[in-house]
Amino acid sequence: MELFMPKNIIVTGGCGFIGSNFVHYIVKNHPETHVTVLDKLTYAGNLENIRPLLGDQVEFVHGDICDAALLDEIVPGHDAIVHYAAESHNDNSIADPEPFLKTNVEGTFRLIEAARKYDVRYHHVSTDEVYGDLALDDPNKFTEETPYHPSSPYSSTKASSDMLVRAWFRTYGLRMTISNCSNNYGPYQHVEKFIPRQITNIIEGIRPKLYGNGKNVRDWIHTEDHSSAVWTILTRGKIGETYLIGANGERNNLTVLQDILRVMGQPEDAFDWVKDRPGHDRRYAIDSTKLQTELGWRPTHTDFESGLRQTIQWYVDNPQWWEPAKAATEARYKAQGQ
Repeated sequence: MELFMPKNIIVTGGCGFIGSNFVHYIVKNHPETHVTVLDKLTYAGNLENIRPLLGDQVEFVHGDICDAALLDEIVPGHDAIVHYAAESHNDNSIADPEPFLKTNVEGTFRLIEAARKYDVRYHHVSTDEVYGDLALDDPNKFTEETPYHPSSPYSSTKASSDMLVRAWFRTYGLRMTISNCSNNYGPYQHVEKFIPRQITNIIEGIRPKLYGNGKNVRDWIHTEDHSSAVWTILTRGKIGETYLIGANGERNNLTVLQDILRVMGQPEDAFDWVKDRPGHDRRYAIDSTKLQTELGWRPTHTDFESGLRQTIQWYVDNPQWWEPAKAATEARYKAQGQ
């Protein structure tokens, strides 16, 4: 196995939740690698996520991945692009799909064109939602061979971007890999997402809300494990291959909410039921055997409750980070009837 050790990488969306955690991972574990963070700073991108890291190893460029001229300026001199930037919230994609097409499809096209033009190694970060969903009683899990069957505007645009990357590999020889990951949790996650929304609601004395019957299953992974997996794929992965990232963390939404309530000293029934979202996927489950057997990756945050406690404590300790976005987020949910 040939080891690729990048010296200068671009991380798109590096001020978002998962991208910024990846930047923190590199700084902590790979001080020899310089990082250029490219981020548009939409509502989901926060420069404070990486501000303490800015300096000799990490630099920030404020810009849009759809800006081909900007990519012509910054891509030369880098040896890899790790593409995290995406519109990623299902509810928002249902309310207004257009930004998802722009960022997730056109943005990916611009990046792979730049990577092809300047012969830069490209890693594409995607989601398990491209596979659609599984029945609650289905013993199977998603694998790299599972057919695509996206359910929402969000997942369909991510599926489209995956297909573009594969086509550029086959047609143009793009040096690429793809990873599809399950649901992430951890620090720096925007308060619109399931776990931080529940945590911050409880902190503010607001009763959490739960879609449908709460039986929908998600496969949770700590964002630090996701970061280590992406680094493993970037440095050890076979060009042209796809790897699924998961940590055997299947839990239904009701159980996760009850875990949060219990850890935060609340009764497990201290929440309100709300109408289910349209096309709500039933179950996601990842089989990461290929990643583990071929590349030797292993998750380290295998105790979900321990990771959840750490995550809750981070939100308790950092109200100045999430409070500015909280009111606007809840107002948007209220307008959507959620």
